Amino acid sequence: MTVIAVDSVEAVRDTIRDAAARGIGLRIVGRGTWLDAGRPVRASGSVSTRELAGIVDYVPGDLTLTARAGTSLADVRAATAEHNQWLALDPFGSDDGTLGATVATASAGPLATFFGTPRDLVLGIEFVTGGATVARGGGRVVKNVAGFDITRLLTGSWGTLGVITEVTLRLHARPESDISIAVSIGGIGDELSRLRETLRRLPFTPYACEVVNSTLARALQLGDRPVALFRLGGNAEAVSAQRAALVEVGETREIDGDVWHRLRHAESSDAFVFRLSRRPSQIGTTWTEAMDVARVCPGTLVHCAPARGTARCIVHPQAGLAQTLSAVFAGAQSSRIGERMSDDVWAACFPSPRRAIDARIKAAFDSANVLNPGIFGEFA
Repeated sequence: MTVIAVDSVEAVRDTIRDAAARGIGLRIVGRGTWLDAGRPVRASGSVSTRELAGIVDYVPGDLTLTARAGTSLADVRAATAEHNQWLALDPFGSDDGTLGATVATASAGPLATFFGTPRDLVLGIEFVTGGATVARGGGRVVKNVAGFDITRLLTGSWGTLGVITEVTLRLHARPESDISIAVSIGGIGDELSRLRETLRRLPFTPYACEVVNSTLARALQLGDRPVALFRLGGNAEAVSAQRAALVEVGETREIDGDVWHRLRHAESSDAFVFRLSRRPSQIGTTWTEAMDVARVCPGTLVHCAPARGTARCIVHPQAGLAQTLSAVFAGAQSSRIGERMSDDVWAACFPSPRRAIDARIKAAFDSANVLNPGIFGEFA
């Protein structure tokens, strides 16, 4: 596959225009750290935004930052740390990934419990459509909502509607105190439901709350039982009060904050990853269905966010996995969101939806089907 590296919006536009004229599809790439994620793409060419990098504007007083799509999350973290601020976004994987790819895939991590997903943190966006039109949505200030719907539409569209070239982000001040707490739990669905109800009653929302199964707990060096992990932030007095309130969940123990880094990097490069999702009030059922996967696929790592109603399964490759998962999913009620897996598992367990509205949206932004063909909105 021919890879074209672009370093300007004009270069992106010209590359898309040329591909449309030649009738070929383009694979949209950031730094290429997650190319095996998402549905299989049918493309003979590729455009990389890796060289389209750098911070364009940073206003610490407004807690906003604008950067080009090829800027890495590590670069954003380093720039904001100088002002004791941060982008409260911790998608699973490496900080070597680009900002554009993170927004395009709407990738989030444990901090989404408190701070939300990329759709909550992206204020504005610049992109180039499949028709080679440069467009903008949102703006560079928090109160500017013009074009906000377009911004949210592009966030999570996997590069199928436009190539993101620039992003404006909402930042947060770093807390005075930031601690991590572990509470051992039984790991059955009813306990997850009770934990979720407890979280709703608490007078605060933790920065993060993730429950890991016993296999993942061992990998994280947290013991041999399922564990609920909490990240608490704020001033010292508030954090102390939050920790005291967690005794309602169980016996607490403070752990090294590096656990969140280890959780983000828990999956191997060849693992198959997907999420199960239902309403948060049904997290017990979602967890049970995730554990059904772990039962038939030994070594599966499972972690869930009770406040969000999602459970993420990290499955080791094995023979006949497509048939195994199909059998497990046959009676499952949760929605399934694929992240990374082989083509046969995508086809058997995560068929592409065929909704008329998807096709109309795709046609409006990319009528020639140039951008990441195969992922979204195509009926052919």
